[in-house]
Amino acid sequence: MSGSIGLTEENTLLLIRFSGVAEILFGIAFIVFYRIGILVMLNIAGLVGLLVFVLVMTPSVLIEAFNPVTTNIPLIVLSIVLLRNEKQHRQTG
Repeated sequence: MSGSIGLTEENTLLLIRFSGVAEILFGIAFIVFYRIGILVMLNIAGLVGLLVFVLVMTPSVLIEAFNPVTTNIPLIVLSIVLLRNEKQHRQTG
């Protein structure tokens, strides 16, 4: 997929490593600071962005098992539930 956007093999490897480290750091931050709304909104934006990227770059993946739709949509919905729950918790408490 990265070759289709003009990246060399070396740059693809760097992108994969950077993305992996960034994803782990974001995951740790999300676990620790899940009550911070902006972080949850960044999570939603990232998941939507990844879904759109796959839709544009390799739409054939969307019909395979464990595709971005079946993994990202539930996480987006859970993030929205978390935002609403946190908002309600702030109003009552």
